[in-house]
Order: sequence, then structure tokens, then C-alpha cells
Amino acid sequence: MTKHIDTHSHLYMHHFDSDRDEVLERMKENNVETITVGVSFETSKKAIALAQSQERVVGATIGVHPTDTNEQFDISNYSQLLAEFPNQIVGVGECGFDYYRTPKEEVYVHQREVFEAQVQFAAENNLPLMLHVRPSEGTMDAHEDALEVLKLYQKEYGDTVRGNTHFFTGTKEISREYLALGFTIAFPGVITFAPELEEVVRDVPLDMMLVETDSPYAAPVPHRGKRNEPLFVIDTIRAIADMRGENFEKVREQLYKNTRTLFLGA
Repeated sequence: MTKHIDTHSHLYMHHFDSDRDEVLERMKENNVETITVGVSFETSKKAIALAQSQERVVGATIGVHPTDTNEQFDISNYSQLLAEFPNQIVGVGECGFDYYRTPKEEVYVHQREVFEAQVQFAAENNLPLMLHVRPSEGTMDAHEDALEVLKLYQKEYGDTVRGNTHFFTGTKEISREYLALGFTIAFPGVITFAPELEEVVRDVPLDMMLVETDSPYAAPVPHRGKRNEPLFVIDTIRAIADMRGENFEKVREQLYKNTRTLFLGA
């Protein structure tokens, strides 16, 4: 059976409240699965609930987004979630640095503290990270800071510090730095309308690449401007295959395998 997997969605969000069942039914009809991603303690619990109740939601990640909340990462709370729902929780995050709307100097100390706590938690519980890294415009500053932290923790914890760089829109040089640490690169629907990313899509080895929607945000062409949903991951897979000059089925199969290997241990 042909399967597609969306590595990163937020199906618990209010954008889906009126038709979540229909969204899930479309996923079923087209053999699309997703990992649903928490951005706070409350949304982490919602992500777990979906992974428990919906067969199309094959896992949940738990964690604290760098800007969507002012929360600290409370290790006792997240440890309790992990103890209660070990079969649903497949990763930690989304976590990292985000300087896109607020200057680095105003948020760096807090974001680094919260990120380091999650990197350590993930390593100690042998879970992959779901990274959110968004630099200030015209720079790679957030990526540089994230890479510094990851290198630091890999020295202590080795390759248990692993994971995926979600919604990658950085340069080829930055992608190669993540790859050198063993982190996969996930491409969103943005690649369908941002030609500057084509070079990166062609450069990343297929066995180190993931694909995602980040639903409900950033729908790919031909759905641009609409609410995104996991079904639309198929359009982004097709764009990756076209950019690389590779067979769609080969690309789809490898991306599915990569996601299951990193997050689902299969």
C-alpha cells in the first residue's frame, strides 16, 4: 500500500475544529499519516490525545516552542507525560530559537534555557528532537545558535542527541552543518513557491530528508492561500521529486522510511 507521511502538523488547532473528522477521512482515503506536534504543555497533551484516538496520527511530540508561549520546560510535567503515554510520544519539541519577530538580544537567554532543557530531556530519554529554528531576516543567526547548542550536547550525550530540522528554509551550507550532526532536514510546502530553496532540495541526500505540511500553515501550490492540511504533503513530495529529477514513488518511499526510522523506530 502506497503511504505518505507528513512529519509535522498541528491538527489539534482551532483551524480544524469544524471539520477535523473530514480532514482525517481525506487522509485515510489517500493513505496519508502524520506526526502531530506540541508547542506547549497543553498542546502537547492535545497532540497525544489525537495520537491515541486517530490511526492516521501515528505519533505526537511534546515540548515548548521558542515563541508561541512564555513557558519554561517543566521536566516533571513532561516526564509524567512520557511515563503515561510512552507509545504515543515519538519526539521532543518543537523547540529551538526564533528571532524572526523579536530581536535576539531580547529573547536569547530565555530561549536558550528552554531549548537546552529540552535537548537534555530528549537525550536522557533517547527521543529525537523536532527543531524549530527561525533566524532574523537576512541572517542565519538562529541556526548558528542552535548548532552551537547541539554540538555542545553531542559532546556529552553522543548520537542520542539527534532529530529533525523542521520547516527548513536556510542555506545549503547551514543544511550541511545539520547533516554533519546526523540531523535530518524537513522541507515544507514553501519549496513550491520559493525557487531559492531548489538548490538545497537537490543538495540534501534523499536518505536524510523529511517532508511536512506544518498544517494549518504554509499550504503548498496549488493550495496556496488556503488552510494547509496533511493531505497536501503529497504536493510537496511531488515538488521534491520534480526538483531532484527523481521518480515520485522512489522519493515518497524513501521519505516515508526516513520518518519512520527517526521518529517511530521502524
